[in-house]
Amino acid sequence: MTQQAPIALVTGASRGAGRGIALALGSHGYTVYVTGRSQAPGGNALPGTIYETAEAVTAAGGRGVAVACDHSDDAQVAALFERLLADEGRIDLLVNNAAAIHDELTQPGEFWEKPLKLVDLINVGVRSGYVASWHAAKAMGARNHGLIVFTSASGAAHYSLGPAYGAHKAGMDKMAFDMASDFRHAGRKVAALSIWMGALMTDRLKAIMVADPVKYGHLEGHCESPEFTGHVIHALYGDQDLAALSGRTLVGAEIARKYGLTDGGRVPPTAAEIHGVEPLNFHPAEIR
Repeated sequence: MTQQAPIALVTGASRGAGRGIALALGSHGYTVYVTGRSQAPGGNALPGTIYETAEAVTAAGGRGVAVACDHSDDAQVAALFERLLADEGRIDLLVNNAAAIHDELTQPGEFWEKPLKLVDLINVGVRSGYVASWHAAKAMGARNHGLIVFTSASGAAHYSLGPAYGAHKAGMDKMAFDMASDFRHAGRKVAALSIWMGALMTDRLKAIMVADPVKYGHLEGHCESPEFTGHVIHALYGDQDLAALSGRTLVGAEIARKYGLTDGGRVPPTAAEIHGVEPLNFHPAEIR
């Protein structure tokens, strides 16, 4: 889409999927702004800080920039975009990945038997993705260029870990669809996509598997690396036919095959192959 090294923002990139995506983009030469709340080692049960991710992005061949940001605070998000645009003059790629994941999400019980805080996924997840996209869309629309990505999963289309998680993933897919519709209606060459990731071999999942190997041990052979989705996003960003894909929910493992990508030499299974589930097809009717 552009010959300049792209400027990307990956939210929730201290660890997990966000860190992996940021590192993959860095390996392709991107400048990557990484956000999160973790600034000092030991502040979370899981390892990882925004500064460590930024350093790893630079080591991978890109340029990592760490910005502390609580995505539940609109003022902090506004300041983040103000800084990024002042420093870089543009944003080419936004990856909405920040999500409030609590340990109780994977524990047994119905939704009313678990802490009410699990609903935080609607705030830092759905709402935060909307807010970041609102800021990015203004800058991207002004330049008539850009890509907004939501990280999602098959839980958008089947029961997985309860209604808060399901609403979060379904919200990612629907926002991508509706934002793409607005971009087309406004005649802007800005794309919006949602990408289903598979189970990721993150530090969080490793801990879950160790804690309950009977329930989760089978995932090891199906997992994707945290970096895999970042390579898929890079391929999508450079696709000349990206406009035709805008608004769709794409299965990362499936679209990777289109681009001839592997995950460390292996081809991860798709959601359809594992669960028999595919992204929902939203109706094209529009009410404006």
